[in-house]
Amino acid sequence: MIVSNANLNTLRTAYRHEFNTRLKELDADPIWKKLGTLIKSSTASNTYGFLGAFPHIREWVGDRQFGKIREGAYEIVNQLWEATLPVRRADIEDDNLGLYRAMSREKADEFARFMNRQLANLISEGFVKLCFDGQPFFNGSHPVNEKQDGTGDDKDVSNIVGTGEEGGKVWALLSLDGSLKPFIVQQRSQPEFDEIADVVNEHVFMRDHWLFGIRYRGSWGYGLWQQAVGSKAPLTAASYEAARLRMQTFTRDGGDPLGIAPTHLVVDPTNEAAARQILNAELIGGGNSNPNFRTAELIVVPHLS
Repeated sequence: MIVSNANLNTLRTAYRHEFNTRLKELDADPIWKKLGTLIKSSTASNTYGFLGAFPHIREWVGDRQFGKIREGAYEIVNQLWEATLPVRRADIEDDNLGLYRAMSREKADEFARFMNRQLANLISEGFVKLCFDGQPFFNGSHPVNEKQDGTGDDKDVSNIVGTGEEGGKVWALLSLDGSLKPFIVQQRSQPEFDEIADVVNEHVFMRDHWLFGIRYRGSWGYGLWQQAVGSKAPLTAASYEAARLRMQTFTRDGGDPLGIAPTHLVVDPTNEAAARQILNAELIGGGNSNPNFRTAELIVVPHLS
């Protein structure tokens, strides 16, 4: 086969079709969509000034009342990502392209794994990376004010079980049924399949292959810490119950319970057996009913550390 611009255009169309078809197949129920709220972005970064505001609904008597908004803003800056697939000129000439079609689908698989890894990294790094209140996402000193209007003194509230320094694998109890989830997936652009589609190209001349690749813009960040309790302590029935109680007793400024209920337990493979025993065993201790039976759904994320 003589390599021409028409041939390259055919390849581009075929590879893009394979990539996009596989993306749609993988988009049915990915882990990252379960864990994060997808926010479409139209600028270089997004600022989330509303996080942490839990105003009460009150009877409207007289003028509206305004609570005190905490100072500071949480910004997530979009980043640029890529993955490139080189296609040898000799393979195009020999019409040996079946493997590259499969590799185009594999690029879609890798994009899905990439998105899952980024969410797993947010959880794993939650003990050091900051959220909207200036504290690490998993932390023992999140400020909650004693008064509804935020004019009183803050008290420190913890969303960790243990010390956060035990050195074990991270596990997290999350609330994922709200309009906002504990993690933000900020998407500036959809994954795009790009290519060098020109026979006369310096790169092709020097290296004798064409480049096909993925381009993606987006970033990730933290939502509401009140929807997550994290730990590096051993995952036991006692530590799981402590995490549930902690989340269920979180309050807004002024002490009113938020009413957040845990829905999912996220673990890495080394904690999967312990998690299944806690959540899925109907009977424990020689025949006693398990009080934790089906109190949360299990999500196993291989990339947690």
